Amino acid sequence: MSSASIPSVPPLLTGVRGRFHSRDVAVFQNLARRHWPAAGPVLPRLSRSANHGLLWFAAAGAMAAFGGSARARRAALRGVASLAVASAAINTVGKGAVRRERPILDAVPVIRQLKRQPVTTSFPSGHAASAAAFATGVALESRGWGAVVAPVALSVAASRVYTGVHYPSDVLAGAVLGVGAAFALRGVIPTRGQLPAPGRPPAEAPALPDGRDLVVVVNQESGTATATASLVKDALPEAEVVECPPDRLSAELEKAAGRGRALGVCGGDGTVNQAAAVAAVHDVPLAVFPGGTLNHFAYDLGIETVADAVAALGEGSAVRVDLGRFRPGPDGPGGAHGYFLNAFSLGVYPELVRMRERWSPRIGGWPAGVLAALRVLRGERPLEAELQGRRRPLWLLFVGNGLFQRVGPAPGRRHNLADGLLDVRVVHGGRTPALRLLAAAVAGPLTRSPIHAATRRQRVRISGLKPGTPYAYDGEVAHSGSELMIDKLPEALTVYCPRPV
Repeated sequence: MSSASIPSVPPLLTGVRGRFHSRDVAVFQNLARRHWPAAGPVLPRLSRSANHGLLWFAAAGAMAAFGGSARARRAALRGVASLAVASAAINTVGKGAVRRERPILDAVPVIRQLKRQPVTTSFPSGHAASAAAFATGVALESRGWGAVVAPVALSVAASRVYTGVHYPSDVLAGAVLGVGAAFALRGVIPTRGQLPAPGRPPAEAPALPDGRDLVVVVNQESGTATATASLVKDALPEAEVVECPPDRLSAELEKAAGRGRALGVCGGDGTVNQAAAVAAVHDVPLAVFPGGTLNHFAYDLGIETVADAVAALGEGSAVRVDLGRFRPGPDGPGGAHGYFLNAFSLGVYPELVRMRERWSPRIGGWPAGVLAALRVLRGERPLEAELQGRRRPLWLLFVGNGLFQRVGPAPGRRHNLADGLLDVRVVHGGRTPALRLLAAAVAGPLTRSPIHAATRRQRVRISGLKPGTPYAYDGEVAHSGSELMIDKLPEALTVYCPRPV
């Protein structure tokens, strides 16, 4: 190799910095001369696919759409958010702090070089930072998905040296910055695993390790319930599993509650809502198997998989939880009470739920929710209602069954599933619903402002409603009369729940 191919040390890089640069160049040239088996057709393409984070956005989209669990969606979102933090740090501070020139490509075989060479400075590697940030963010929420993403992230980082666009130290510094960005974000927005488990008073329930005397009712049209039911049959061979369409769900739940020592249910929040009402009336413990598009109640119990529910059944581990109640119920003034495990709401959310349910069979639940939100926030008007004796326009009235913690800007996990309190949040009417809802989310759970108010109550009275006003409870939509009364039944339901780790 000629002396012309060896980059000289710039005059400013003297002393320790100069020696470090010289060693970095030597390592780079050594790697450039080496043969990397099977890397030729893979690494250059992988390096190009990661331009502008496109590879990671595609990976996050696939995880969210096909991951099959809330944990996968959380991991995808945290990965993208961590990448965004790392990119901001690289572009605002990193590239300008050390203006290092790119490596000279004389030692790199032409077949390995990128067709379009980057024009920014070399230190640190933005690709390595994005890869490390995404992989670390994903792993902080889900070790399983982290293990899937990590080899791809390592390959992207290695590709930057392989193609000759970065020195090894550029890649190492970028990776360190990316990991740091993911942990910095976790310091601001905790992962679900960092949050303390909700308080739940223990309850007596029979241990059913093989599922004997357990009847599980499955909503055939609820999310992944049919696939989940197959897992339940394998894990609990003695359990009786009844699959039925939504119009027979209520009748099958009533029959099941009278046949076994415990009632099981497989479906989303709306399905679990119906099972909870039956279990509370018949005073039998409830086993929840998450199988819907949304499974908020199951996740707050610490049940994210069939294995979690099976473990609780095997140990007879159970807790008592509050049951939210509203009157009149969804059958009208002469009907029974309505119940909710998670939340009751008026305003834009019921319309969002209705539109999401209409579109989700065609495009999937997650994309349908995004499109429904865009459509609703653009065209809706605030409703008029009298709340606690005062009439006002409202974009949203949210009543949570228990106080919710924050995970970032939105309500997250509940502090206590049996605290006897309602978490009441109001977004006042105005011309810009999207901005007002966002401001209310950022404001926090217990604030008062011209836009948003939040308080703790044991009961809420709403009157002056236009008859037929839609409301939502646990993802289901019904229509009101002129007034509603919302309160709670403390510790009304016994539910199987894994023991805290």
